[in-house]
Amino acid sequence: MTLQPGATTRHVVLLVYDGFNLLDLSGPLQTFATANRLAAGSDTPPYRITVASAHGGLVSSGADLAVDTQPVALLDEVPIDTLLVAGGCRGDEFDHPVELEHWIARHAPRARRVCSVCSGAFVLAGAGVLRGRRVATHWAWAKPLQAAYPSIAVDAAPLFVRDGAVCTSAGVTAGIDMSLALVEEDLGHAHAMAVAAYIVVFLRRGGGQAQFSEPLKAQRRASDFTSLHAWMAGHLAESITVDDLADRAQMSRRSFARTYRAKVGCTPARMLETMRVEAACRQLASGGHSLKAIAAQCGLRDAQALRRVFLRRLGVLPSAVTDAAPFLERLGSSALPSPGA
Repeated sequence: MTLQPGATTRHVVLLVYDGFNLLDLSGPLQTFATANRLAAGSDTPPYRITVASAHGGLVSSGADLAVDTQPVALLDEVPIDTLLVAGGCRGDEFDHPVELEHWIARHAPRARRVCSVCSGAFVLAGAGVLRGRRVATHWAWAKPLQAAYPSIAVDAAPLFVRDGAVCTSAGVTAGIDMSLALVEEDLGHAHAMAVAAYIVVFLRRGGGQAQFSEPLKAQRRASDFTSLHAWMAGHLAESITVDDLADRAQMSRRSFARTYRAKVGCTPARMLETMRVEAACRQLASGGHSLKAIAAQCGLRDAQALRRVFLRRLGVLPSAVTDAAPFLERLGSSALPSPGA
C-alpha cells in the first residue's frame, strides 16, 4: 500500500545517550522510516529523520550496540517538528545526560511536539519540559521519576500520555505505539494502519491501554499457567469450561481448581471473565463495533450478558467506556471473590 504524500516534510530528531535502550530508538525510528517507505515516489516524504546525541559520533546502547549520531549543535538552526528522547541507563539510578538536558531546554519550545520513551522522561523533566504535566514512563521508573520531580504527575498505568505538545510513553515497545499515534496524527488513520501492518504490529494499541494486561499480571504471579493463559486470551470467543482448562493443564478438575486458585489468587472462571471484560473494554474504547459484535468476540454471549457483567464488575454500562484505562485499572484491582468455578 502506498501512502498519500503529506504537504510538508516533518523533521523528527531522535536523541540518544550512552546506555540508551536500543528498542526505544529503533522502534520509533522504524515507524517513521516505514511511513517514508510507504510514501515512496512522493516529492515530499512525510519525515526527515535525524539521530543525534550531545557530542555526536558513535553512542553505545545498553545492549552494547553503537549507533552513529550527529551532534546536537548541528541542529541549533535547523527546523524541528518532533523531538523524541529515548530511554535507558546502565544502572539502577538514572544518570542524567546534563548537556542534552540543557540543549532540550533551549530548543524544545520551537518544536511542534516533544516526546520521550521510557526513562527518557527523566531527560525531559530535567530540561523543565514536563513541569505541571501528566506523564507516562515505564512502570519500574514511575516512583523514582515522581520522587525526583514532584511538579509532574506520573501515571504508571497507560502505554502513553499526550499532554498538550508533550507525549510520553512507557517502556520499549510502547514507543512504537506512541510513534504510530504520532503518524496517525500527521497522516491519518489509514496511513498509520498501513505502517502498523508493514512492521507487523498485530494491533495498534491506544495510549489509554494499561501497561499490564490481566494475562500478563497472571503470568507474573504464576508462571506455571503461562501457556494456559496465552491460550485463554486467544480463544475468548469460544465456550470454555473449567473442565476444558483442566484438560489443557493436564490436571484433574479438582486438583486444577485448587492449584490455580492457590497460585493465581482467583478461580479459573474469574480469570476467564476478567480477560473477557478487559478485551471488551478495549474494543469499546476503540469504537466502531456494536455491543452484540463485541459480546460475541469476547465470549460474553449477547449484549445483555455484556451489560450485566459490566455492571457487576465495573459498576457501569458498556456505553460509559470511552477510555479503557480507568476501567482496566478498576478491573485489575477488583476484589477476588469470584463466580463459582
